Amino acid sequence: MPAWIDTHCHLDAPEFSADTEAVRARAAAAEVVHCVLPAVEVSNFAAVRALAHRHADSYALGIHPLATGRAATDDLDRLDRALADAKGDPRLVAVGEIGLDYFVPGLDAERQELFYREQLSLARRHGLPVILHVRRSADRLLKQLRQAGVGGIAHAFNGSMQQAQEFVRLGFKLGFGGTVTFERALQVRRLAAELPIEALVLETDSPDIPPHWLYRTAEQRAAGRPQARNEPAELPRIAQGVADLRGMSLDELAQATMRNAVQALPKLAVAMDCRSSDGNSRSGPQ
Repeated sequence: MPAWIDTHCHLDAPEFSADTEAVRARAAAAEVVHCVLPAVEVSNFAAVRALAHRHADSYALGIHPLATGRAATDDLDRLDRALADAKGDPRLVAVGEIGLDYFVPGLDAERQELFYREQLSLARRHGLPVILHVRRSADRLLKQLRQAGVGGIAHAFNGSMQQAQEFVRLGFKLGFGGTVTFERALQVRRLAAELPIEALVLETDSPDIPPHWLYRTAEQRAAGRPQARNEPAELPRIAQGVADLRGMSLDELAQATMRNAVQALPKLAVAMDCRSSDGNSRSGPQ
């Protein structure tokens, strides 16, 4: 079976609190050999760090744009200190999840942009790539990135082909997940099919962005069928959809996307070879 990296999943989310170990075990059984766990605010820095070490995975530290409204004034300083304290930790692979969100109403755009700019500066200072949240904000993100001098992953990318090519030109890989499994997601499916294979990484964004086989419509939810929880174990089936769109084998896609993930987040190569405290290990891409 091909081996996979889930470059974006939130195993610390409340939805997983009752069965985190089982969720990660199912992922391992599906040959998801490594997961990247991005933080979303200071309060969950310790949780993603602990989970990454427990399961021989990796983590990122950052403040999500949706969390900027409740972030304290000194949270950027706390992030700076946390990154400095983790300098020698091979499992810290990025600053993230950071970015801009112009979809959710009621957010302070100026505050979002302040946190975004400052976190790009922290990433550069600490020599780390970034994991970006991109929602109706690609052009504004790109404007800052042209001066930032950092690369990384643009997570759950759904912009235009021109925007995609600019992110790639600036050294970014683009994350594709459950959205690509929906036939009506024409733009995302076009990007997944037509971008150079060197631009793609795979993700689930668990427990969010379920693939079509887990999705429940508003009518179904109103009728008592709750939204199904997405999990890293769904990644191989999502990957099959990408492979079908591109007309390539699953093995070829697995090897390419693992290689791309390590290029985007170079410390993954070290983290995947490190032994965890319980003696488990994960092998890196061939």
